[in-house]
Amino acid sequence: MGPVATSVALLGLCTLGVCVPAHGGPTQVSLLVKRARGDVPDVLPDPEPEPTSPASDFENSYNYILSRLAGLDQAIHKLNVGHYTLDVKVNQLMDRVSRMDTKVLELEDDVREVYQHSKDNRKEMGRLEGCQKGLRLGYKCYLVYNNLADYAGASRKCMERGGRMAMPRDRREQEALADYVKSFFSPGNWPVWLGVNDLRSEGAYVFDDGTRVSYFQWRKHFLSSQPDGGRRENCVAMSSDDGDWWDHYCDRTMNYICEFDDRVAL
Repeated sequence: MGPVATSVALLGLCTLGVCVPAHGGPTQVSLLVKRARGDVPDVLPDPEPEPTSPASDFENSYNYILSRLAGLDQAIHKLNVGHYTLDVKVNQLMDRVSRMDTKVLELEDDVREVYQHSKDNRKEMGRLEGCQKGLRLGYKCYLVYNNLADYAGASRKCMERGGRMAMPRDRREQEALADYVKSFFSPGNWPVWLGVNDLRSEGAYVFDDGTRVSYFQWRKHFLSSQPDGGRRENCVAMSSDDGDWWDHYCDRTMNYICEFDDRVAL
């Protein structure tokens, strides 16, 4: 087709609403002519993919599996490194805990030793106080404590001070102790615990150290002879006005006397 004919054809296409640039080539013109006739659709289909061979699909799958395995191997390596690091830290922590346990045991031993020294010092101080402030009779020292306590509490406090509750074993000790208690509370009359009881067996009186009582100073009166409490009153106290013994309920609170052995140096 000559130039003149081409121009006429383009003019006709523009008349139909389809125009191309002036510099369009023959191919574009031919395509426009075909579209004008309805031979070519407005949207061209995508080109069909080129067929692949089974060998290339297998190679791609194989390479993909190898890459995934390589990633898994790298992840496992990182886990092993992390596990080793954690194991090292756990071992270090266990070593520190073991050393700490050793230190704690040593500290507990030190605390027990200090506590024992404190108890021994308190006993020694109690013994010295009893012999300096109280009544000295031979190798014994007696000290009245103007503090209310039941029988068990008084016994415990005397032991914590390095002694026991007073245990007059004969007339000489009883009379000396009675005079001391009377002068301490004069002009009042206040009962004080002695280290005497029949808690284990009714009527079988023993001292606070477990030895049998062989000397008694029970109150004798036609209206109120002692002991008269039976199984209800099992602990013995001394009245401060005359030194007589009375049996009482062991949970009654009253003052007490501690006895110390001056021959013992703790």
